[in-house]
Amino acid sequence: MGEFDLIARHFTRPVRRAALGVGDDCALLAPGPGMQLAISSDMLVEGRHFFADVDPEALGHKALAVNLSDLAACGARPLAFTLALALPRADDAWLAAFARGLFALADAHGCELVGGDTTCGPLNICITIFGEVPAGQALLRSGARPGDDIYVSGTLGDARLALEVLQGQLALPEEVLARARQRLERPTPRVALGQQLHGIASSALDVSDGLLGDLAHILQASGVGACIDTTVTSKLIAISAYTAMAGCQFDAELIRQCTLAGGDDYELAFTAPPALRSAVAGAAQASATPVTRIGTVEAAPGLRLVDGRGQAVANRYASFDHFQ
Repeated sequence: MGEFDLIARHFTRPVRRAALGVGDDCALLAPGPGMQLAISSDMLVEGRHFFADVDPEALGHKALAVNLSDLAACGARPLAFTLALALPRADDAWLAAFARGLFALADAHGCELVGGDTTCGPLNICITIFGEVPAGQALLRSGARPGDDIYVSGTLGDARLALEVLQGQLALPEEVLARARQRLERPTPRVALGQQLHGIASSALDVSDGLLGDLAHILQASGVGACIDTTVTSKLIAISAYTAMAGCQFDAELIRQCTLAGGDDYELAFTAPPALRSAVAGAAQASATPVTRIGTVEAAPGLRLVDGRGQAVANRYASFDHFQ
């Protein structure tokens, strides 16, 4: 199977929104009047971002999910994406499963493939995604203000627990591991929530490398600090209910490590004024996405951790870094 046969068989589909899609030198996109294009790229590399034996259908899902998560953090509506794919070989069964996972998520968000590139080489997936957001309404990292509440969507830490098991650092019953691995390999991009937060959130980003490390980007861009309640964040690890039923017990330090610096959560962290708490609750309900208030933005720089009694917790948590 040659390069163009591969593209025609697995990645060519009729376009619905784009003016021109796969098969020409450039794709053509036309956002609606008064809209801005939101563009992001993410690369997944075998051995760095995923294991060699990962389910290709799950990999197709995740490759697009991590990009949709960036659009969600900007409050953008997905439009289209391109796919650059390096493959060790043209494996038809692998490609069929990968495309199935990719397009199932793409169709769920009305996001169409409009072009890209394929080549032979070590397995590497790079997607560039395009969305649209009303002019002047994009959610940015730079708008947090002292006194703002800090929120996070969904759950944290389950993906890190799965990674600990897959790397041989931890043991979990198979049923529990399957639930955690679902969060690692099939994250849920919070696209609907991002769009509901227009006019509510003062800043936002997606949590990909670990809550504290990613939140620090908001603090730096906004010139502020923050205080985080670790008692609240430690309750956001969804798998804890299943591990309790299975008789598994984790110490508090491991839970804090997973929830504060685990990575691969792909939830939204955002800030909003306390006066808009009811609006935040409305956005969560409208998008069917749970959100939890985890802390407060402060004027003094730095990031402080406290427990439920307000006592200081040592901050020794380092988020994921691609070059460490």
